[in-house]
Amino acid sequence: MAVLFVAISLLLMVLAVLTGWRAVGAELAEGAESAIEAIGLLAIAVVSLQISQTIAEEEVIRDAHISAPTRVRRYLSRFMVVVVVALSIEGLVGTFKALHEEPELLPHAASVLVAAGILLSGWGLFIRFNKEAELLEPEAMKEAKSEDKKLEDKG
Repeated sequence: MAVLFVAISLLLMVLAVLTGWRAVGAELAEGAESAIEAIGLLAIAVVSLQISQTIAEEEVIRDAHISAPTRVRRYLSRFMVVVVVALSIEGLVGTFKALHEEPELLPHAASVLVAAGILLSGWGLFIRFNKEAELLEPEAMKEAKSEDKKLEDKG
């Protein structure tokens, strides 16, 4: 699974370079839109690499099972970064297109940005409630921290 995330990340990087290159010779509005899209693709590629790293660390190096609240928070946080960044970039590109081409589509772009905000708020609530669950299981937190030390010592 980690290898698949790396492969997809490399594909996204290639697509970002091609999209960015297309922005170089384009008109100002179209070039700006392509540049923003390239930045979004690169951001998602980087996050995809982070997910790959998480999978490798948690499943291969630590041989851990996702049951403790700390592990759930780590996994979900890395996944939510991808979703929130992707939605935010998509909302930004949609807003840019709507402002310059079809203003009647601006509410659609705004709804994507609102959805990203709601996801971000929900993620924050999850982290807050998960933190309380982590306090109920201090041994799981100790175990995760000791595994972090082992991982740092190997790196």
